[in-house]
Amino acid sequence: MNRIAKTAALMLAVLSLAACSKDKAETVNYLDVTYANLNGSWQLAEWDGVAMDLDAAETGSGAYCYITFDRREHTFVIYQNFDSMYARTITGSFSIDTDDYLGEVISGRYDYDNGYWNHDYTVSELLSDSMVWTATDDPDDICKYIRVDGIPDSLSN
Repeated sequence: MNRIAKTAALMLAVLSLAACSKDKAETVNYLDVTYANLNGSWQLAEWDGVAMDLDAAETGSGAYCYITFDRREHTFVIYQNFDSMYARTITGSFSIDTDDYLGEVISGRYDYDNGYWNHDYTVSELLSDSMVWTATDDPDDICKYIRVDGIPDSLSN
């Protein structure tokens, strides 16, 4: 009988520990995709699963892309060197629309009649410090942006 009581007590202890050790899933509270929540400067941190060199603009050692959104004017300024060995500054306007199927979609138009962005993007996983863009017509084209305090001085002068 003593052996049965010890076994029962051991089983009860194991079950109690197992019940306590379950991790509660953290709830992530994503922000609404609004002009106010996009306002500010962002740096492209990852493109199609490949991490970008976050120091490339300062070191001149690789590709970079920064975008600054103005929530009131619905304008953007892009600082990038993807299509040139030299830095380029590109300006334009952007809009956020809700698609019943895709969710919040951002699209843009370049100034000086230079046309529209190559893709419209679904904005997801928006936090105060990061967001994910997925091209609406190419779900494999995924960009992750991180919020930055500003554009590096070497680019904005």
